[in-house]
Amino acid sequence: MDAKQSSSPGPQGKTRRGTIIAGLACLSSGLLLMIWLPWPPLPHLSLFVTALILGVVAMGRRRVWSGLAWVLLTIAAPPALLLFGIAGPQVADTSFRPPIERPAYAAGQGPAVLVDEAHSNYHAVTGRYAPFAELLRRDGYVVNGSAVRFSPAALAAGDVLVAANAVAVPAADEVAAVRDWVAGGGSLLLIADHKPFNTGAKALGAAFGVRFADDAAVDRNDRNFRLVVRRSDRTLKEHAITRGIDSVTTFYGCSFQLDAAGQPLLEFGPSVYVRQRTGVSSTSLQGHLQGAVLQVGRGRVAAFGEAAMFTAQIADLDRHAMGMNAPIARQNPQFLLNVMHWLTGVI
Repeated sequence: MDAKQSSSPGPQGKTRRGTIIAGLACLSSGLLLMIWLPWPPLPHLSLFVTALILGVVAMGRRRVWSGLAWVLLTIAAPPALLLFGIAGPQVADTSFRPPIERPAYAAGQGPAVLVDEAHSNYHAVTGRYAPFAELLRRDGYVVNGSAVRFSPAALAAGDVLVAANAVAVPAADEVAAVRDWVAGGGSLLLIADHKPFNTGAKALGAAFGVRFADDAAVDRNDRNFRLVVRRSDRTLKEHAITRGIDSVTTFYGCSFQLDAAGQPLLEFGPSVYVRQRTGVSSTSLQGHLQGAVLQVGRGRVAAFGEAAMFTAQIADLDRHAMGMNAPIARQNPQFLLNVMHWLTGVI
């Protein structure tokens, strides 16, 4: 055997090398899946393991093209699933139309509601907050998206500003404009969520004494990432907004604390803890808030640490209801209407 022959890898060497390459490729694509797709991770882990096994087996048997096909399929899955609304970030359930016995205003005659869409907001009136906007319109409110910076002129067009899950941080002059507008009689519905969907809300919240945390709240007794506050255990607080409401359900989200005078609405109980990527931590969130209201000058602020509670969504591979359309959240629509009625002086 000459030197040239001895230096060439044999069939088994090529197979092993192909297997290693396939394994690494599948591992990378599986990690992509877990990054793209939302929690809980069990379905995504199953996809990852399946792709890994099929890719490695195919390459190990020298079925190179089959192995590469599985790798490419796994890599292409996340954007494809997102594109067709099968999985990934939640999509609006536009079929959800809860009854409204007595609308607060005649159709199209109510206060003007501006929904912020200028700060990389995860929720918009033509997207995941379409059910939110539709419910308010059926109650008589005039709801429109606002894709311009916060300014005195822009805010003058509305009676209520809704800032939900802003990823981009508003500039200092924008925060000042909102603060002055509220103090002069405007109303703000400020909604954050778990990181990174709390960055914009943190800047606005700080101007009103609302300190959003960089955490993710979960109930250790609920594996479906739902948190239920109840009148019966006093985690749902007494207020005009909660009158007639026995429970409110939120879905994950973050906590916050008040550094200014305000009234809590939703308070975490003893089973709520901080969730980390590795699982539920030992850090308790008992006593922390996920909903509160404040009087600011002549205006009003309602702050919440979770966004899905105010819309209706279909989520994940099993297409489960997440938000007002979830059976466990049957009183959320009325709670949202009560919040809006308080912000606009109906109650």
